[in-house]
Amino acid sequence: MKLEGKVALITGGGTGIGEATGRRFVTEGAKICIVGRRAEQLQRVAESLPQGTVLTCPGSVTEPEDIERMVTKTLTIAGKIDILVNSAGVSERGSVTESDPAEWRKTIETNLVGPYLLMRAVIPHLIKNGGGSVINISSLGGMRSIPHTSAYSASKAGLIMLTQQAALDYGPDRIRCNVVCPGLVKTPMIEGPFTSMAETIGSDLQSIYGAASKGVPLRRLAEPDDIAGSCSYLASDDSSYVTGVTLIVDGGVAVCDTLATSLDNFLGNKLMGD
Repeated sequence: MKLEGKVALITGGGTGIGEATGRRFVTEGAKICIVGRRAEQLQRVAESLPQGTVLTCPGSVTEPEDIERMVTKTLTIAGKIDILVNSAGVSERGSVTESDPAEWRKTIETNLVGPYLLMRAVIPHLIKNGGGSVINISSLGGMRSIPHTSAYSASKAGLIMLTQQAALDYGPDRIRCNVVCPGLVKTPMIEGPFTSMAETIGSDLQSIYGAASKGVPLRRLAEPDDIAGSCSYLASDDSSYVTGVTLIVDGGVAVCDTLATSLDNFLGNKLMGD
């Protein structure tokens, strides 16, 4: 119960990493307010958790009026906020010349401007509370280039620097700001594109997952719970001296030479021999 007595506001709380993080926080004693665009998803999560542990607040992280409602509702839990998790995000494919400018802006607004607006609204309450933890969910794509994801990668890279800047500025207020960079996680964000990919080549989703996992040293894709555990650590006093950190949770992908790994997989043998 290392989060007992804590109150958390979690964006993107209706699915994927946000949902898993909310469940983990409640298990560890926190009370949460989960927010997102789809009320039915938020309600589904809330109804599956113990009564009195979760509030829901539908809305968009890009709308200041919605953000004000999110913060106000979270404060009704115990008059404070201890933890902010920015997990809401979108992924639009397209290189610089292929992407639609409106969709490009939408991705930047959701993945980077949204966390900025939430931090701007919540940090004064963390200061008033004597400190707290901000956890921003970025991506390995914010550290390494992914083909045809110009807006997504740019937004996630910006989120890393935004987090580090806040860690510097608000460290004296005992506010810790850290960023988690997952690799591929089995969430609706990748399930849709992977399903389309499978249909295109006459395969199935699990086969695509299996093919993707061959480039992962742990030989599997992450489950949302894998990322939730990292968020729990960063939210708790176990990480009381950790701020400005980029925590990579990718099964080891970041340590790989992508060319050598691809060749190794293609050859089906160790490049240097067994």
